[in-house]
Amino acid sequence: MTQFMKPLLLLLLVLILASTSSVAQEEKYYKGNLHTHSYWSDGDEFPEMIMQWYKNKGYDFVALSDHNTIAEGEKWKTIPRDTLYQNAFREYLNQYGEDWVQYRKDSTGTHVKLKGLSEFRPLFEEDEKFMIFRAEEVTSYLEDKAVHMGAINIQEYIEPQKGNTIVELIQNNLNAIREQSERTGEPILQHLNHPNFTYAITAEDIIQIDGERFFEVFNGHPYVNNYGDSIHDSTEKMWDQINIAYLNTGKPIMYGLATDDSHHYHKFGSKYSNAGRGWVMVKSDRLHPHSLIEAMEAGDFYSSTGVVLDNIRFENNILSVTIKAEEGVTYTTEFITAHKDNSRAKSVKTVEGSCASYTLPKDHLYVRAKITSSKLKENPYMEGDVEVAWTQPFLTEN
Repeated sequence: MTQFMKPLLLLLLVLILASTSSVAQEEKYYKGNLHTHSYWSDGDEFPEMIMQWYKNKGYDFVALSDHNTIAEGEKWKTIPRDTLYQNAFREYLNQYGEDWVQYRKDSTGTHVKLKGLSEFRPLFEEDEKFMIFRAEEVTSYLEDKAVHMGAINIQEYIEPQKGNTIVELIQNNLNAIREQSERTGEPILQHLNHPNFTYAITAEDIIQIDGERFFEVFNGHPYVNNYGDSIHDSTEKMWDQINIAYLNTGKPIMYGLATDDSHHYHKFGSKYSNAGRGWVMVKSDRLHPHSLIEAMEAGDFYSSTGVVLDNIRFENNILSVTIKAEEGVTYTTEFITAHKDNSRAKSVKTVEGSCASYTLPKDHLYVRAKITSSKLKENPYMEGDVEVAWTQPFLTEN
């Protein structure tokens, strides 16, 4: 080998190693909230203040999902005269300054021009540290029943669709979201929000939908009836009913989300919709819309109201869960399965401690785990709630 060839080979080896290391970036969990409201619709805070709160609290991504709008164009907000909101405006003005905040005062009050996503995004986004999804909560009504659908990573506004039935209304909006994704080539994560809000949507309705992959098993808004009542199923029970029907008819599995649905940033308590109540932890190789959505569509995430998991593994029909335990807190892992010949899911094993596993019989459809802690949730959805986490359902391997 000539002396001239050796440096070339060395350079080639260095380039190959560098390329390999960038491709093989290690996966990790990213924390995010997929349901957030601001002054752009019916939230009570400026989007910059909201994004700063989430970033300060250790979130890696947030979807700003206001009702039937995206944070673009010109919109002015008249600040409520209540001292609480006037003080909040002054805090916003003090933090961002007269050069950033455009406002005017007259006899009718204080009016502020809202900043659009393209304006405030650069203030917060950092590579592998924080990311904001462009999103919309596509909101429709059939008489007094509300249907809200999250559309995450949209490229343009989606017009809400109508329908003569709840099923038709959901399907038409889902189709509109999918159409934009197909037309633009951008992945859009769509999720059906709080089905028990106004008790508008039943499991039987969702079973009839084509293409529904995500819904909120937990939502932090006080009016969404996560736990059902004497005549309505909880969202968690609905989740199992839907998946049994989906799998028995050849449809893909439905994944469950936990979200904030945050609206109130100045008044706190279980009668307000506050930030920090529910989130998803997505296992991805990078903090990017495509990677996060791809991971979620593969079920590589869990949902939580506080419990942190070190590891989730499903191999050879064994689901294993390892909890990042807090000192002085106890944990109970419950495994829920559904037999292929049974229309109901049931709890089949309960394990105390920070590690748990269950072997799924091959004549069952799926297994999922619910981890419940003894730690009371700070500012809970409902008084007495403890911190919980849900894995996604794992299908039986042949």
